Amino acid sequence: MQLVFATNNQNKIKEVQSLLPKSVKLLSLKDIGCFEDIPETQDSIEGNAIQKAEYIKENYGYDCFADDTGLEVAVLNGNPGVFSARYAGEQRNSEDNINKLLEELCNKKNRKAQFKTVIALQLNNKQYTFTGICEGEITTDKHGENGFGYDPIFKPNGYKQTFAEMDLKLKNNIGHRGKAVSQLVDFLNS
Repeated sequence: MQLVFATNNQNKIKEVQSLLPKSVKLLSLKDIGCFEDIPETQDSIEGNAIQKAEYIKENYGYDCFADDTGLEVAVLNGNPGVFSARYAGEQRNSEDNINKLLEELCNKKNRKAQFKTVIALQLNNKQYTFTGICEGEITTDKHGENGFGYDPIFKPNGYKQTFAEMDLKLKNNIGHRGKAVSQLVDFLNS
């Protein structure tokens, strides 16, 4: 089976491919010749995932899945949420996003947060969604070199390290994307 993963993020592709059964060949947007920006104009993480998957199916004809992920911080009323990638501006710079978030939390005691990933699958003209959540807290400064995005400042509940200090296997086992992909994999295997 060939499935398009509607992303150009090579880190995400690598992370997800390592979780999929060998019978599923993952194609990137580049592999199908999609070089335009896919619209993400919805006001929810789930809405954006669905919009991206529908866009690929309608414009390229491939069965595909798309994900959208957001970091939801309790004391910031769930922000940055759907705006996580462009929290500090349209340039989508992870360092800028992290710095803005740390600045906003500098005098806050409550640092509870959760990562939420929603995967929308378009398969055989039907739509399915899978949601993964990982609860934790925002650290006061950056730790670790692995991962991407907010990983250096997110410490999952029950662990002493941030996502950026963990190896990929552990992060996949406990993380939001891993949980959503696990549901996707179970569905594809059934």
